[in-house]
Amino acid sequence: MRLLIIGSLVRAQQGSKGDSGKHRLPKCPTPLLNSHKTPPLTDYNMPTAAKPTLALLLAVCCSTTEAAPDYDQLWSHFTLYESEDEGFIHSFALSGRLQGDLAWVDADEGDFDDELWRRFRFGFKSELANDWVVQLEADFDLNQGKDDIYSRLTDAYVGWNPDDTLDLRFLKHSAGFTLDGATSSKKLLTMERNNLTNNLWFTAEYFSGVSAKGELDSGLTYRAGIFSGDPDNEINFKKGSYFTLTSLGWDFATDTDMDRASVRIDYVYQDEDPDNNTRDFSQVINLVSQWQKTNWGLWTDLSAGHGLAEQSDIWGLVLMPFYNSTDTLQWVGRYTYLDSDAANGLRLGRYEREIVEGRGDEYEEVYVGVNYFFYGHKLKWQSGVQWARMEDTIEDGGRYDGWAFTTGLRIYWY
Repeated sequence: MRLLIIGSLVRAQQGSKGDSGKHRLPKCPTPLLNSHKTPPLTDYNMPTAAKPTLALLLAVCCSTTEAAPDYDQLWSHFTLYESEDEGFIHSFALSGRLQGDLAWVDADEGDFDDELWRRFRFGFKSELANDWVVQLEADFDLNQGKDDIYSRLTDAYVGWNPDDTLDLRFLKHSAGFTLDGATSSKKLLTMERNNLTNNLWFTAEYFSGVSAKGELDSGLTYRAGIFSGDPDNEINFKKGSYFTLTSLGWDFATDTDMDRASVRIDYVYQDEDPDNNTRDFSQVINLVSQWQKTNWGLWTDLSAGHGLAEQSDIWGLVLMPFYNSTDTLQWVGRYTYLDSDAANGLRLGRYEREIVEGRGDEYEEVYVGVNYFFYGHKLKWQSGVQWARMEDTIEDGGRYDGWAFTTGLRIYWY
């Protein structure tokens, strides 16, 4: 199976003769069920060489043998070195993720469909002596030609992590807040982050700065950091102002009959600067909760932002119930509501913006999806149907009302 994956990746970048641009998904005769228990959980304009051929998706979903593959053994190959000796380097592993999407959107204002690589990141993570950690990872755009494939650095930090109570990081790393903004794209329960996060969170995600986070014995969790809004693709502190991120959470599941019961407050303060690679909010505050009992769960997000310059104040709500019908099959729902105090305060989601680029003042969305976990979040197939609308009271090109279907593969290795 590993050879199939690698071979498909190569073919996806090299292209193939006689490619008509149409791809079919052959039926997978045997689902890849395994004993790994999942955590709770056309007009193709891109270069032919960059099309995510569905041979890749098929290679991951269908095995050449009747027995389920040993995922633990396959993924162990990404750890290139590991030692219990007291040397300087304790471990060295390749890190990264690969995500491919198929998207169809049908709205009153138009339609859109595409097949694309959603994300590809590659790098390494190394654990060193005295609890030090180094990670370097870059983002690559496989939809571009080979000369333009590099996009930016994502994780590029030095950290110190002596135990669960302290994870200290310097230089470029994720500044996550809101429900989906604080969730890695490797572990999202839906195809895309919700539009509340898309409007309030700083979607560049990775910023140069310093932060500390940890979990205390009392069930409290914390995070505090200061980051530069510099738009540089690498590590820089020269342009823009700074923003602070403070989070405080409490996991009280042990005091209830719930399997998971936690709440968290995130607060962001930002000085205004037109050079910042952030959203135009001076303050953002959100209240996140996560609840789970056996196979049922509910995650929520209530957030608000105080606008800067021409950005109005906005607030929103997300409700995301889910049900794990088996160890490998999960059903997810989501309701999103957003409201702006003034016209043109809201933007649409990723694929909706392919049809309507304008802004509005009220947004509503319903999403229903299904996730199939072959190897937990490390290897999963996600699909979802979405209905969304956005009102535009001044009627300057922001109205939207439409349906979308997205499906895709999600892989990460460390």
